Amino acid sequence: MRRAFIGGNWKMFLDRSRAVELATALINGTMDVDDRDILIYPAFPLLSDVSQIVKGSKVQLGAQNLFFEKEGAFTGEVSAEMLLSCGCGYVIIGHSERRHIFNEKDELINKKVQAALASGLRPVLCVGELLEEREAGKTQSVVKEQTVKGLENVLPESFERIVIAYEPVWAIGTGKTATPEDADSVHSFIRETISGLYSDAIAESLRIIYGGSVKPDNIDSLMAKENIDGALVGGASLKSDSFLRIIKFES
Repeated sequence: MRRAFIGGNWKMFLDRSRAVELATALINGTMDVDDRDILIYPAFPLLSDVSQIVKGSKVQLGAQNLFFEKEGAFTGEVSAEMLLSCGCGYVIIGHSERRHIFNEKDELINKKVQAALASGLRPVLCVGELLEEREAGKTQSVVKEQTVKGLENVLPESFERIVIAYEPVWAIGTGKTATPEDADSVHSFIRETISGLYSDAIAESLRIIYGGSVKPDNIDSLMAKENIDGALVGGASLKSDSFLRIIKFES
């Protein structure tokens, strides 16, 4: 049985006081939650403050990105070691906004995955197709290529620390959501891809989560599907009541 994983990607929202307020509300609202992993991903400047708030609670801390070098003249970048020093245990890699706004390619994303694993961070590798790719029937080929290239040279024993997030780009921040059936089908395909690359056992144990306009009114139907192990939540994670409802999904 795969343990459910609910992550809140705060993106470039919230200031320090609002971030601390939200984190505190989430801690208070999840004291009775024991059977799923709860993650929040604040912006870089908020990590240290939020880390102090969530320490010892059911809420874990992650970062939205990292650079693959340990240190150097890379203005504006953040290393895995810096994230660890701020209390992070997880990091999002290859989010569609990094791929399509900042033009990150699979080779760079793979270097980031490797850097995260080498440091002890747990990477959440994001994959997903554009609307035009979906309409052209390329969903599987795009998702497979991003998965294979993102995980290149990753050792089998590293998979206990890896999460894959399927995020159809056309559903992120648009209010559109893949149907639970469509999402489950792509998740199943990703699992088959991992099985072919590694083994059935690794594929079966791998957590594959869904992201793309996840809300309180669709989380239950998504989580009822066999291959959907959690959610990476955007806008709905910025308010405690909506995010707590998602965290406490019923399937």
